[in-house]
Amino acid sequence: MKILIVYYSTFGNTYKMAKYVAEGVIEAGGEPIIRRCPELLPEQLIASRPDIQAGIDMQKDIPLVTLEDFKNADGYAFGTPTRFGNVSAQLKNVVDQFGPLWMQRIFEGKPAGVFVSTGTLHGGQESTILTFMTVLLHLGCIIVGIPYSVPDLYLTKGGGSPYGPGHVAEAENKREIDENEINLCKAFGKRLAEVALRLKR
Repeated sequence: MKILIVYYSTFGNTYKMAKYVAEGVIEAGGEPIIRRCPELLPEQLIASRPDIQAGIDMQKDIPLVTLEDFKNADGYAFGTPTRFGNVSAQLKNVVDQFGPLWMQRIFEGKPAGVFVSTGTLHGGQESTILTFMTVLLHLGCIIVGIPYSVPDLYLTKGGGSPYGPGHVAEAENKREIDENEINLCKAFGKRLAEVALRLKR
């Protein structure tokens, strides 16, 4: 049971979330495949920002996602920082290449969901996830979130909602992912793998 976890991360926070989602997939007996989106930021900007460069260096060993990765997966977790209440251009760039896969019905009947990271508590986590759900519906995916049977939904003081895991990185993007946010990431990965297994039977 292969779950493709494809994400974009500027400072490394969404990347860390991807690893926790992968732990949940493993817990359910699935095989996580972590892939990152190609960077679109200008080299000049990256060179002027040590924090962005540090985030890039943190993820240098993660392979870039390919269209073939989507063909071989049984479910999908998409991760992104928010950009003014919407997904990052880097993830959208990958999605904009889905035309041939959509025509082949690669995504139909497979579970998928979204996880996000924001700089502030009300930085657009829910709007970003909900907006991306329209993409998942166009692709024919079965949307997976987090049910309230997961206690951390009641306890989180950072990110996360029934729509999917979230993290609040704060203004300097340095706040570590807390215990509740970690548990929501793991629960999300586990549920994706469990749903994928049921659908494949």
